[in-house]
Amino acid sequence: MNFMPANLTPQDDDALWDTVNRREAADFLYAVTTMGVYCRPNCPSPRPLRRNVRFFGTPAEAEAAGFRACKRCDPKGERARIAEAVVRDACAHIETEETIPSLDALAKRAGYSRFHFLRMFRDHTGLTPRGYAEGVRARRLQAALADGARVVDAVAEAGYGSESRVYEKTDTLLGMTPGALRRGGAGEEIRTAFADCPFGRLLVGATDKGVCYLGFAEPEAALLTDLRRRFPNAHLIADDAALRDVVRAVLDFIEEPSQALALPLDLRGTAFQQRVWQALGRIPAGETRSYAELAAMIGAPKAVRAVASSCARNPVPLAVPCHRVIGSDGKLTGYRWGVESKRALLAAEKAVAGAR
Repeated sequence: MNFMPANLTPQDDDALWDTVNRREAADFLYAVTTMGVYCRPNCPSPRPLRRNVRFFGTPAEAEAAGFRACKRCDPKGERARIAEAVVRDACAHIETEETIPSLDALAKRAGYSRFHFLRMFRDHTGLTPRGYAEGVRARRLQAALADGARVVDAVAEAGYGSESRVYEKTDTLLGMTPGALRRGGAGEEIRTAFADCPFGRLLVGATDKGVCYLGFAEPEAALLTDLRRRFPNAHLIADDAALRDVVRAVLDFIEEPSQALALPLDLRGTAFQQRVWQALGRIPAGETRSYAELAAMIGAPKAVRAVASSCARNPVPLAVPCHRVIGSDGKLTGYRWGVESKRALLAAEKAVAGAR
């Protein structure tokens, strides 16, 4: 008789086999009696004959029955944990270096071949080591400029050879010119308005170009602090009248999210962040996507972590619906404005979509 996962019954046997045939990820294992190995359901190995398959709930159960772990799908996660530790160490090393380390130097330091190290790094970060290092430099540049350093000093401190190289890639690196970032909104006016919404207090901030900030589910002081952190030198003006229509649109969307929240936006972020935010707007109300699916939508299937980071930095939730992104296991993951808020938003959207 097959060993079944603890939460399943023998009647689920055909469903488990169908999952194996579809190579879908699931919380059980299958073993092949003719090979003596056990695998994850999504293992890339050729499908075995049904009569040679047994099902197990845990690696311990499979090993107690005499099977060993598959080296391709790594069902115990041992190789994955080792690789993750190697990549984490490499990232920490890159963070401490003033210049960008070469791929050969990083691979030698980790004790792997150039090709093997590169593949591990890409699998775990979605980036090449150089791409990761460029991101580190960009963050250093952003931090120095946000602290008010002169552009020439910030460029040198971040490790760039010249200002011209930064200006050539300004959209990719900063999403705005170094001078604009250094000013931190200096010379700009941001009109603000508070309102009550089902999640607590709502704060809307807008420049002359459009809405640059939406925040909710926190006390007024916390929302204002978050807005000032993003635009430290901007002049904030409370102006309920000017933002009345915008606030009404946001409240209507929360109450009945039957369509996209169409607002003029003033979004400031890197080119990669802009791509992620645009993709979020293409997820229909009532539907969700995983971070991996969102990464695939922008043509960067390996950049799952970078995509998640861009979602977390989204300054205008609801208008850019990052609440429609969930974990690959279907679970609601961390949400800047609270997981319960995310659950409520998704439930409301699905209810409206189902009523159409």
